[in-house]
Amino acid sequence: MDSAELLKKVRKIEIKTRGLSRQIFSGEYHSAFKGRGMAFSEVREYTPGDDVRTIDWNVTARFNSPYIKIFEEERELSVMLLVDVSASGFFGTQKQFKKDLITELCAVVAFSAATNNDKIGVIFFSDKIEKFIPLKKGKSHVLRIIRELLNFKAENTGTDLELALKYLTNVNKKRSTVFLISDFYANRNYTDALKIANKKHDMIALKINDKAEQHIPEVGLVKLVDNETGKLRWVDTSSKLFQKQFRTNYLKREDFIKDLFNKCGVDYCDINTHEGYIKPLMNLFKRR
Repeated sequence: MDSAELLKKVRKIEIKTRGLSRQIFSGEYHSAFKGRGMAFSEVREYTPGDDVRTIDWNVTARFNSPYIKIFEEERELSVMLLVDVSASGFFGTQKQFKKDLITELCAVVAFSAATNNDKIGVIFFSDKIEKFIPLKKGKSHVLRIIRELLNFKAENTGTDLELALKYLTNVNKKRSTVFLISDFYANRNYTDALKIANKKHDMIALKINDKAEQHIPEVGLVKLVDNETGKLRWVDTSSKLFQKQFRTNYLKREDFIKDLFNKCGVDYCDINTHEGYIKPLMNLFKRR
């Protein structure tokens, strides 16, 4: 993609998603994520009725009189986008590819963060860590993120969620709100890594789906290609056995993922390539 075309696409994404973040999501974003942490403000002398658990024993010893710590809600967030850039993102049988939908979702969250004066960063991952953009504020930083999302070409094709979550835990020391955006077709178990990451951070999962993953039309013998492995397979889509097995596998995978998110205490929502993402995101924010 040449620079002129890239700038045109960036501008188009900016106009659409910035408007949404200001008009629709800014209030919901603020209520859903702001004030979820407490930061130390000052100390003052203890008065009867204060919680003894807030006593600052070092200051108390120094002045030979009880003092307590005062905390206030943190008004600045750190928001990290953990973005799946594996080859399955180039799948889509409806309005758009998964990759395009992911780009818009990231832009909406990034502009919402910028509107609320929060820092935003990104980790791109496949079955390796492809790129890390550290936390930073400002519109120019958000536009850089959008440019990367539009123009980024991953070196690898697979998906390793365990690796991505471990990298997040190691590189991002401060507690952050993390949006994990993926279709969750992973080649390794990531249960323990998700539990650890969610203890350290406030994790939100946005699961990207396409209609064809739920049901393949009965169109006879077709050749299917796995984007991530490159494997080819001929299947008879008119076979009742194939259709039944395909549906069974889909439902098992859905149940596993939803059960995992619930057990780990991770808020999540499904976002489909054939539907708008405004309603699912709004419902997610309101649930919080």
